[in-house]
Amino acid sequence: MRKFNIRKVLDGLTAVSAAASASSAAQQQQTGNRETEIQETLQSEHFQLCKTVRHGFPYQPSALAFDPVQKILAIGTQTGALRLFGRPGVECYCQHDSGAAVIQLQFLINEGALVSALADDTLHLWNLRQKRPAILHSLKFNRERITFCHLPFQSKWLYVGTERGNIHIVNVESFTLSGYVIMWNKAIELSSKSHPGPIVHISDNPMDEGKLLIGFESGTVVLWDLKSKKADYRYTHDEAIHSVAWHHEGKQFICSHSDGTLTIWNVKSPTKPFQTITPHGKQLKDGKKPEPCKPILKVEYKTTRAGEPFIILSGGLSYDTVGRRPCLTVMHGKSTAVLEMDYSIVDFLTLCETPYPNDFQEPYAVVVLLEKDLVLIDLAQNGYPIFENPYPLTIHESPVTCCEYFADCPVDLIPALYSVGARQKRQGYSKKEWPISGGNWGLITQSYPEIIITGHADGSIKFWDASAITLQVLYKLKTAKVFEKSRNKDDRPNTDIVDEDPYAIQIISWCPESRMLCIAGVSAHVIIYRFSKQEVTTEVIPMLEVRLLYEINDVESPDGEQVPPLPTPGTGSNPQSIVPQSHPSTSSSSSDGLRDNVPCLKVKNSPLKQSPGYQTELVIQLVWVSGEPPQQITSLAVNSAYGLVVFGNCNGIAMVDYLQKTVLLNLGTIELYGSNDPYRREPRSPRKTRQPSGGLCDINEGTVVPEDRCKSPTSAKMSRKLSLPTELKPDLDVKDNSFSRSRSSSVTSIDKESREAISALHFCETFTRKADTSPSPCLWVGTTLGTVLVIVLNLPPGGEQRLLQPVIVSPSGTILRLKGAILRMAFLDTTGSLVPPAHEPWREHNVPEDKDEKDKSKKRRPVSVSPSSSQEISENQYAVICSEKQAKVISLPSQNCIYKQNITETSFVLRGDIVSLSNSICLACFCANGHIMTFSLPSLRPLLDVYYLPLTNMRIARTFCFTNNGQALYLVSPTEIQRLTYSQETCENLQEMLGELFTPVETPEAPNRGFFKGLFGGGAQSLDREELFGESASGKASRSLAQHIPGPGGIEGVKGAASGVVGELARARLALDERGQKLGELEEKTAAMLYSADSFSKHAHEMMLKYKDKKWYQF
Repeated sequence: MRKFNIRKVLDGLTAVSAAASASSAAQQQQTGNRETEIQETLQSEHFQLCKTVRHGFPYQPSALAFDPVQKILAIGTQTGALRLFGRPGVECYCQHDSGAAVIQLQFLINEGALVSALADDTLHLWNLRQKRPAILHSLKFNRERITFCHLPFQSKWLYVGTERGNIHIVNVESFTLSGYVIMWNKAIELSSKSHPGPIVHISDNPMDEGKLLIGFESGTVVLWDLKSKKADYRYTHDEAIHSVAWHHEGKQFICSHSDGTLTIWNVKSPTKPFQTITPHGKQLKDGKKPEPCKPILKVEYKTTRAGEPFIILSGGLSYDTVGRRPCLTVMHGKSTAVLEMDYSIVDFLTLCETPYPNDFQEPYAVVVLLEKDLVLIDLAQNGYPIFENPYPLTIHESPVTCCEYFADCPVDLIPALYSVGARQKRQGYSKKEWPISGGNWGLITQSYPEIIITGHADGSIKFWDASAITLQVLYKLKTAKVFEKSRNKDDRPNTDIVDEDPYAIQIISWCPESRMLCIAGVSAHVIIYRFSKQEVTTEVIPMLEVRLLYEINDVESPDGEQVPPLPTPGTGSNPQSIVPQSHPSTSSSSSDGLRDNVPCLKVKNSPLKQSPGYQTELVIQLVWVSGEPPQQITSLAVNSAYGLVVFGNCNGIAMVDYLQKTVLLNLGTIELYGSNDPYRREPRSPRKTRQPSGGLCDINEGTVVPEDRCKSPTSAKMSRKLSLPTELKPDLDVKDNSFSRSRSSSVTSIDKESREAISALHFCETFTRKADTSPSPCLWVGTTLGTVLVIVLNLPPGGEQRLLQPVIVSPSGTILRLKGAILRMAFLDTTGSLVPPAHEPWREHNVPEDKDEKDKSKKRRPVSVSPSSSQEISENQYAVICSEKQAKVISLPSQNCIYKQNITETSFVLRGDIVSLSNSICLACFCANGHIMTFSLPSLRPLLDVYYLPLTNMRIARTFCFTNNGQALYLVSPTEIQRLTYSQETCENLQEMLGELFTPVETPEAPNRGFFKGLFGGGAQSLDREELFGESASGKASRSLAQHIPGPGGIEGVKGAASGVVGELARARLALDERGQKLGELEEKTAAMLYSADSFSKHAHEMMLKYKDKKWYQF
């Protein structure tokens, strides 16, 4: 088979990595001639990076708008993001380049467009008629600050109020300013001696478009006649105004004030309010004014044909309700309902049957935008129930602490998780359909199942169906329910090694095929779960305690070959019935009074009812040792075929047989090396000396203690008190961009002493020693100092023997070395296909097996099945090992390094995954310097190198993960997941998969004026705004006032804002196609015009002939 040449790769690659690839090829020439050559199919053109979708609640929301005809909801945020929601499954994310906060949003109702006003005094017109909305025009105000905007229904003139109290008028078609300006001093004239403050409200009278109601912050309201350019009425009140709303007949309006009052005014009676209401004020007996309350931030006044109007308001609670939750108040006739919210209210909107302001509004729901939630209230049902929210907005219900992503799962998994999750749903929701129902779904071009698992600070785990760029919660597991809850602060003797959130999830290990789940928590606890569709009650929760120790004194003569003798915890026929403890907690303190042999959390000793879904199989806890708290777990792996779970931290490694509930291995990291003295760690790799890792090391060549090794970001630090990492705490970002070097595997507080921690674990069936002739079950262990060690597993036969005979584990003596902490390991067969770890297929464990099944299970010995033919003795394997600095491919059993790639010199890899793509496999890496890279396997040719995003906080580092079929994700904010793809094919199909926001809908008919209203001049008065605001009437606006900026929003989303060289080429090709298409269209139009001109002249000639001799009276 021909040898491949090192191909040119993307321009973004450094010369260093190119040189490294060349050297690896040279090395392959020398050492790898006898290795089988593998044909690789992946090339650079298979890769392209682009964002796909963003899920979750918009982080830090600031504005809300709704299109009542299209039924689309828009939310703006403090970071300039725009999220648009239609029917469930139709949502879209856009971003203003400036990143300034969105202060207001206004739909051009049923036009497929939206105006956004930003805190940097810019207005933007968004085109929503394309799958990826884009800005068509922008307008930047230079001299005045925007405070409020109003766009009347079916008008092209946008009123813009400013901090100075002036109103400017913008033509939304051309995005230019009209010369017509309403100056504050003209509006208030002599009614006030001082400046009235910023504009807080603008709206036209529902029955007369020529009258504009202007609210000033100080309490003055002006009804302005647009035609005569003067004020008709001025309404003054001594309390500041927050909002104003009209009655639909245009004869009354209502204002909300800073003292918690509402004033209702008759339009033609400006001297005093018609009525003053204090919704939450205590009425005093002596006829005195009620006590002042908190400001009413917003009020809406909505009428119904059949009954009393609705007055809906936020705020206004009395000051003595300390600690009361934020409320929305609904006043309807004589009833007042106070609806408590979980978070503070950002904004709310009442959804009405008609878009016309001069008709009965008929409100049917209220959308309430909270700081961290979106709530829809049904106004039509008694008790105002809420609608069940179909959007995936609960990602942040408890802060996300870790994340895993699985594409191409077994097809029966999602239905199984959905069926157990359906029982967890709350009751009492509105019976009606979700009212935000606009848009259309995209085409589903991806058919494989995808699952995202999120771990949270409260110990919960959520499973999400993420297939075909949608997201839907399937099932929620609460891991904390196996532990006793502390009643009060004094009753926390053991959980105090973490300041808060003692149940927070740190690592998730999941086997989709067997459905075994294993989690590691922040309190040094591990829980193993089995999936069952049956409800069970566990009388006693099986539990093990492990004393994982870092023995400094024993280091002089480590004896790692001997596994310490283990107490056998009762060998009954049913091992589940006992509570095994590898080190029984006889006392809570040692002789010198230090806390000893106590776990951090207390497992419940009462029976535990376990619902269908994930059920606790075993709880393992590390215990305190002589006053030292257990160190947090840095790596975890579970294997269903072997019945084993293994975990490690900076002290060492422990392996547990979860079927027999026994500890098999409990070794300090140094003991793992066996007879090789850990203080004289000479590298086994061909290089004689270790080089410093890109200047990020503390190296003291004179000393022989472990500190002389590289301090990598995965090295766990010693501490007496563990604190939850900052990124686990809600809404806390690392301010400093220098990125603290402690990764997901170590979240202990930083101490001076750095130890070698276990950073990667991988069960597999492969060659453990050079002399091996056949593969056997083993565990590969990677450490933070770049060492890979192999532990041999000797498993008893299956069936009952598996529960009776012990599993024997022993170090193999095999040691491999890389530069930087080990992140990921995988194995390839002789054809270059991935060898998945062995697994047992899922079966229901809570139903007794019949005899035939038992016989089958005795015979069944699960092994990993390679996609190619079965492993023969002569066939070799390849180990792929990725560290923070480099990747190596090692041939087994010979242990020759046949390919090597230095991934980064100056940075370090945060996440590396071996994934499948286009019927092949590759190594995908995300570096701390923001680069996403992929490498072919086994040759480690660079295929993609794109600068994607710099690592600005630990949240990204903790949650970034790659999966199969070119998918990846990370937590972009505390409440949102960003998904992206590095597959060219997905990038090309993305446009089809995205939903349509705009759908052609007929605008409802305007309300009928009625005979008498038409006769006597009642009903709505229309206004020719063009005549008033157009250039011919009002002249041009001052050029220095605002500057027009054309937007980029023409081309349809440029196929997902592709990046990288391939993306640039695709964009150029797209532009050429568009240009060619437009030229083609132009040619066709020209031809059509010529044809119509020709036919017109022919018809004209015929007409002339027909009537040539007729007299005018004969026509």
